[in-house]
Amino acid sequence: MKKLFPSMLTLLLIFTLSGISYAAKEPTKTPIPITHPISVEESNVLLLRLDEIKAMDKAGMNAMEKKALRKEVKSIQGRLATGGVYISAGALIIIILLLIILL
Repeated sequence: MKKLFPSMLTLLLIFTLSGISYAAKEPTKTPIPITHPISVEESNVLLLRLDEIKAMDKAGMNAMEKKALRKEVKSIQGRLATGGVYISAGALIIIILLLIILL
């Protein structure tokens, strides 16, 4: 009985304090970017800019200029990328099996 009381008291304190630390944290909210479809004219302008960047002579540029160009290319590619549907290999196998069974 003498050893049971301190161990029970320790467990009680652990469970009580762990609940307090979890309750104090607030969940962080991450903003969801809203993407608007771009027009054909805008996509043509962006593609022309990508071609201009590819045609540039980058040998004479310093590291900061190259980094700025890389950032610009990534942002343009992000704007041009359209949302696609990705199917994993396992899902593809299941879909094929279901089609075979049902048809």
